[in-house]
Amino acid sequence: MSQLSPQQLDLLTAAPVGHLATASAQGVPHVIPICFAVGGQAIYSVLDQKPKRTSLFRLRRVRNIQENHNVSLVVDHYEDNWGNLWYILVTGNAELLLEGAEREEAVALLRQKYVQYLEMPIDPNPVIRITPNQVVSWGINQ
Repeated sequence: MSQLSPQQLDLLTAAPVGHLATASAQGVPHVIPICFAVGGQAIYSVLDQKPKRTSLFRLRRVRNIQENHNVSLVVDHYEDNWGNLWYILVTGNAELLLEGAEREEAVALLRQKYVQYLEMPIDPNPVIRITPNQVVSWGINQ
């Protein structure tokens, strides 16, 4: 992604988890941890088979994205040595990819990053694509 420095891109790509913030049409926030992969000019997260209380299309994050495309993703690192703390905050627009080559490429990227997805039947599942508008970071040498 052109908005990221090489160090930011490396940290974002290697991070195992991020926190996705969505909001309803009324602005009610919802934040959840997600698995994600970086590819081209976007960040992808698949709606996977981890236990859920409802169907994939009834998930709060999905309903929020359908009502309000504005999202944020924060990826951070914490340890006792506070000199090593950092975060990357990506704000942008999200949409659901239901089919097509880009969705298939996103699933392949996610399977490369997470071995759990090699066995999980995620091929037919929707993928969230985040197109960044702004990147802010702290604790990272730009």
